[in-house]
Amino acid sequence: MSDQPRFVLVGHCGADCWMLSRTIEQTLPEAQIVEANSDADLEALAQAGDVWLVNRVLDGRFDARGGIELIRNLNAGDAGPRAVLISNYADSQSEAEAAGALPGFGKSQLNSPATIERLRELAQRE
Repeated sequence: MSDQPRFVLVGHCGADCWMLSRTIEQTLPEAQIVEANSDADLEALAQAGDVWLVNRVLDGRFDARGGIELIRNLNAGDAGPRAVLISNYADSQSEAEAAGALPGFGKSQLNSPATIERLRELAQRE
């Protein structure tokens, strides 16, 4: 495992991946960023210590109906990646945290000081 933080962008469209990547790169230039748009991608990429930035409405080929279900399924297994939900909806954030996610943030908050600080916190290995 690398000492560099690794963020996996799960189920985001191209434009959202670009926005998330830019924010991460500006905040944490040393971070690795990869995209996952299918269950097969996730299986190939899964590493303990990774941070999965999971879209509320998954874009791609996933068995899960949405990001919250994917987080719930992730947390039902062995220790692995840490997940946060990317959603502007407070009720979805609450549901994701109840399913095992760490506190997330919305796309409309990407460049806020709180989100920048959150990304820095997520980059720290637990």
